[in-house]
Amino acid sequence: MCARISLISTTISIALACSLPLAFSAKAEQKPNNAKVYPLKEAFFGEQHVHTGVSMDAFIAGNRLTPDDAYRFAKGEEMMVNGSLHKIKRPLDFVAVTDHSEFMGEAFSLMNEGAPGYDHEIAVAFREAPDLETALKLYNKYVLAPLAGGGEPHPAFFQGQEAIKSTWQKNIEATEKHYQPGKFTTIHAYEWTSAPGGANQHRNVFFRDNNVPDMPFSSNEGADPEQLWAWMQTQRDSGKKVFAIPHNSNESKGLLFAEASLSGVPVNKEYAEKRASMEPLIEMMQVKGNSEVIPNFWPNDEFADFENAVSIQKFNGRAFIKENYVRYGLGRGIKYHAELGVNPFKYGFVGGTDSHNGTPSNVEEDNYAVGSHGYADQTADVRSKAMLEGEMLIADSSPGALTAVWANSNTRSAIWDSMQAKETFATSGPRMKVRFFAGQGFNKSYKNYTDLVKDGYEKGVPMGGDYKGKKAPEFLVWAIKDPIGPNLDRIQIIKGWYENGEMKDHVYDVVASGDRLKADGSVTPIDAPINLKTGEFNQVKGAVELMSVWTDPDWDPNQEAFYYVRVLQLPTARWTLYDEINAGVKYPDDVKRQIVERAWASPIWYEVE
Repeated sequence: MCARISLISTTISIALACSLPLAFSAKAEQKPNNAKVYPLKEAFFGEQHVHTGVSMDAFIAGNRLTPDDAYRFAKGEEMMVNGSLHKIKRPLDFVAVTDHSEFMGEAFSLMNEGAPGYDHEIAVAFREAPDLETALKLYNKYVLAPLAGGGEPHPAFFQGQEAIKSTWQKNIEATEKHYQPGKFTTIHAYEWTSAPGGANQHRNVFFRDNNVPDMPFSSNEGADPEQLWAWMQTQRDSGKKVFAIPHNSNESKGLLFAEASLSGVPVNKEYAEKRASMEPLIEMMQVKGNSEVIPNFWPNDEFADFENAVSIQKFNGRAFIKENYVRYGLGRGIKYHAELGVNPFKYGFVGGTDSHNGTPSNVEEDNYAVGSHGYADQTADVRSKAMLEGEMLIADSSPGALTAVWANSNTRSAIWDSMQAKETFATSGPRMKVRFFAGQGFNKSYKNYTDLVKDGYEKGVPMGGDYKGKKAPEFLVWAIKDPIGPNLDRIQIIKGWYENGEMKDHVYDVVASGDRLKADGSVTPIDAPINLKTGEFNQVKGAVELMSVWTDPDWDPNQEAFYYVRVLQLPTARWTLYDEINAGVKYPDDVKRQIVERAWASPIWYEVE
């Protein structure tokens, strides 16, 4: 039993008194790196947004898995999740566990028997919450209210900074333990969770190596993103390498791409430069919806109606506004570049789950039996009727998304560097691969994949880069299907530009399976329905691989523009249909049973100098 000690003491820490490790103060031993090197880079698939029981909201909802457990799950081990044994179909290449920094100190008392605060009545209530109703009352009082600025930031059993440091240290140790260069990469990370007035301002924070601070910065110390960036700058000044990734712009109430800082100051060049430096990527999709576009504001995009989580507008004072979506943000960034000479929203793309089950990238639609948020969606019966508190109807949620990184090895440094360079793509779950280059002199066809990629790097810039030419860029695009998924339908390029003070965008179909791309640029729809009785997809139509070289027919060298790729596969069954087939539940008629899964490649920008 841990001895109870006074927080006033400066000579004995809680961590020491409880025989837990002291806060991380030196670099861990470097592991031998015999990782295979890929000169033309390889796509590594992973999770960049997942919560374990260390996140207090996840703990209240029944999650007792630790970061150590989450890494084991990511490697393919079967774990007890929501009362059921569960595993993913395919191991991941990399994982970042992103527990909330705001509640790490609470996790020390909740998860370590005998620790100070362990037997406090509130801590006991957290551990013994028997059902969703009880958990939700605790969640609203001790999580939602504080994050929205409406309550004390910590419950009464909180034991102070040393408790935060001890929990962070345990996360660090698990991350180091499971790092296997060349085979499985773990990244030191956490989530900074600011939600002023319920507007999502969350960021996940990532470190390049094991040179990390002894305590993460939380929204309790600073709820404004500029305060987070200032802290990150001090970390950089001390030799640490760090960046942040915003998520859930669809829930940001217009604040993520706002034209003023959170303090109300109009965006200026200094703000734009700082944001561009600190945030290279944005999360395109996760459990709480796809943030690319929505049909309300992009009615001419025939594929905009995808995992929009439409019921989020019924909760927490949210409403659908165009300023919440990534495509708008990219366009506003182009406009800022023209106005200020700096683009603060120059984002590449990642995907994640935001699972609060401690289950990294549990994204397969037919493998979603345990849900993603503990008691809230742990069974098909609950999922067919319930809501995710303060968020949406469960039926509107999704299993989440994946991040893929083109890197020259499966190591921390290589993956982090490629993420910072934005050579990334997100998928809505499948493991299709996408390449995207802009340059001059590409061939119309290639004998093999290797020649295609060599040409891409030698004659152009990859996704995430800047095209510097004065001639209309040639875009080299390539995609290949998920080995266990359906064939591909088409590849599209989405262009956004700034013209006469107005932001505009257009979707171009650049290549489609079969003889379906017409001279006018339209595509004949493909008829490949799923089997509604079994969930099976069409295995005949579509293409295993697609490739094209496309030139913008509307190119104007004096026009700022971004271009990103969207790859669409044939329809597949949604998790709701599998619930109906496997568990006999019934979802409302307006709930989708099939979806068109996709991938989004990070943009390439053309900026007028």
